[in-house]
Amino acid sequence: MVKVNENCIGCGACTAVCPDVFELNDDGVAENVLGDDIAADLMDSVKDAAEGCPVEAIEVE
Repeated sequence: MVKVNENCIGCGACTAVCPDVFELNDDGVAENVLGDDIAADLMDSVKDAAEGCPVEAIEVE
């Protein structure tokens, strides 16, 4: 499971690292656009995005 929590400040770091999974919504914060259907080959990029998030808003379980 990959979730963007309420800490998101909309910096766009995750969208730069993993645009297939993350995008900024109308409120200017990131969201996981794939839900629970993230392909295994994208998980390394998701983890990189989580590690690069300046406010630790991406939760990967």
